[in-house]
Amino acid sequence: MSGRPIYMDHHSTTAVDPRVLEAMLPFFGEEYGNAASRSHAYGWAAEDAVEAARAQVAGLLGGAARGVVFTSGATESDNLALKGAMELLLPEGRGHVVTCKTEHKAVLDSCRRLERAGARVTYVGVDDAGRIDLDAVADAIGDDTGIVSVMLANNEVGALQPLAEIGALARAHGALFHCDAAQGLGLVPFDVNALEVDLVSVSAHKLYGPKGVGALWVRRRPRARLIAQMDGGGHERGLRSGTLNVPGIVGLGAACALAQAEGEARARRVRGLRDELWRRLSEGLEGVRLNGPPLDARHPGNLNISFDYVPAEPLMLALKDVVAVSSGSACTSASVEPSYVLRAMGHDEERAHGSIRFGLGAPNTAAQVATVADAVIAAVGQLREGSALWRLAQQGVDPSAIDW
Repeated sequence: MSGRPIYMDHHSTTAVDPRVLEAMLPFFGEEYGNAASRSHAYGWAAEDAVEAARAQVAGLLGGAARGVVFTSGATESDNLALKGAMELLLPEGRGHVVTCKTEHKAVLDSCRRLERAGARVTYVGVDDAGRIDLDAVADAIGDDTGIVSVMLANNEVGALQPLAEIGALARAHGALFHCDAAQGLGLVPFDVNALEVDLVSVSAHKLYGPKGVGALWVRRRPRARLIAQMDGGGHERGLRSGTLNVPGIVGLGAACALAQAEGEARARRVRGLRDELWRRLSEGLEGVRLNGPPLDARHPGNLNISFDYVPAEPLMLALKDVVAVSSGSACTSASVEPSYVLRAMGHDEERAHGSIRFGLGAPNTAAQVATVADAVIAAVGQLREGSALWRLAQQGVDPSAIDW
């Protein structure tokens, strides 16, 4: 195969849509004003562009534009939402946080920092499909709960969480509801009012926008109160100081507008490609396991699978010239530890070490799916030929039952 490998790691990042880039380009050149400079035309043009983007982000979320606070991405937004809220709630006796064991590290690590500051955190488990236990959420929320944080779609196995039910539980107890919507937003239906979400984290580079820019949507009625975590000039209504990244913000807005207009069609097309890849792999190989929920209950581009007796690392190495994929979250892929998401789902270490995440996206084609499927089938077959464990399994012997 010539050229670069086929890209199927869209949960990690996405290419900037050419229309997004076109919208951004003027703000690297002639429209270079600072949006906080309100005494001349350069600043006014930048401010107008930022406010237009604010409305575009809000349009995708279904909320008020004044609630959009621009950040460097969803990681910063998660930190601002959790730490900013708890800085007020903890002294009021509402220092309890409810979250999920399979959340993104930006949420989990923020929660651990809050624990060191005196907060109490309940980490709710998931079932073997990666879906949060709603009964456990209901049991965990109490009068001292200040915030509940659950993601839209899991970044490893694509599990969609029951946000409407969680939002209703949080609202009934007067707790804030935060959602990291970086994965799935623009492909999965989302509306802050229907879901009763108070705080939403967004990242442009998951939406065919630029890296290094995102947003936190903050409900204004009833108001979600936060303490800024960045001190400076009081930008973004005092919630996030720092000179605004106008080109990036314009790109985020353009990406959100395109997702609002085209998201349903994108999701339908990507889902079809993902389903075809699964069909080819599951019919072409024995011992292929789908990790996570059924295909119709997950992120439309997600396919996380394990191949019996084939570890992820040698398989990805064998495929490196054909397809770019991941063994899990891009934020943790440098670690040799097995996926914490799959372990939380109850899978053993072998399966957690052996998972491959295919993240299909808008640029992928049916021809690419066929090429990747053929390459995976061939690579798995070759790796199994050299596996004594696979040969034992083929003979009807359970390798795990042998006292090695």
